[in-house]
Amino acid sequence: MRMFEKTGALLRGHFELSSGLHSDQYLQCALVLQHPEYAVSLCGQLASKFKEDGPDVVVGPALGGIVVSYEVAKALDARSIFCERRDGKMTLRRGFSVATNDKVLVVEDVITTGASVKEIIEIMRQSGARVIGVGAICDRSSGPIDFGARFESLIKLDIQSFSPRDCPLCKDGIPIHKPGTRRR
Repeated sequence: MRMFEKTGALLRGHFELSSGLHSDQYLQCALVLQHPEYAVSLCGQLASKFKEDGPDVVVGPALGGIVVSYEVAKALDARSIFCERRDGKMTLRRGFSVATNDKVLVVEDVITTGASVKEIIEIMRQSGARVIGVGAICDRSSGPIDFGARFESLIKLDIQSFSPRDCPLCKDGIPIHKPGTRRR
């Protein structure tokens, strides 16, 4: 958390998260990961949680998971790929592929609902790969998420999230910011 505080990555205000939920706090991991020494440290710690699993491929969602995927893969001596949205749907592009029985680790910078990760898991399984785990720098979910694989994070934050219709920040007329990358 010191890295997040030092880089100003823990933002306060009124935010629409990639999940569509609203919150008064937002973790902008890009502000931490722009510093290579922090990226290497955080992703190295995350990689150490999966070293014994020996993943062949590390995959993350664009945009937030690209640096995490790359640095975790580097620490694990694995390949790094990413999925991205096309017409609102997560997909493998740019010639990326996984082979049948590849051991895949799915990583993300911040997990709130896990929707993007679940989409990637489905893509990996449809390709015949074996998802051996899910890792995130920060877990800000409000409860356990069943990914059908082991889930590890470096940080667990209890930050309140609200549906748009129940958001007290909206009711107070506080302007909203949309820093996330998912396009619905």
